[in-house]
Amino acid sequence: MKISEIVKLLEAKVLCGEDKLDGIVHSACGCDMMSDVLAFVKEQAVLLTGLCNPQVIRTAIMMDMRCVVFVRGKMPSADILTLAEESGIVVLASEERMYTACGKLYVNGLAGGEIEHE
Repeated sequence: MKISEIVKLLEAKVLCGEDKLDGIVHSACGCDMMSDVLAFVKEQAVLLTGLCNPQVIRTAIMMDMRCVVFVRGKMPSADILTLAEESGIVVLASEERMYTACGKLYVNGLAGGEIEHE
């Protein structure tokens, strides 16, 4: 799914990375616990979260994610956006609740991805 489609489906505001909206993501992860995100198979994914701190972007970088969506109207600070911009990560903000946002993406064809098991 193109990131631009995520913007439309979630009626999201693009906070940084407007030049990367044609990027493709193959799966999504909705989570506020970054330790759980680390168990997620990572490549070309979008992270949906209500947690609004720099650790979210650092986790997205580690997991090679393309896009972060802050749900429930959360607005990241300038330092979070700077870190995302420097790392090439698209940041979106949506008023949707996480459950609803994940559901909209899922029913429109974005898979949940796999979980790594030890």
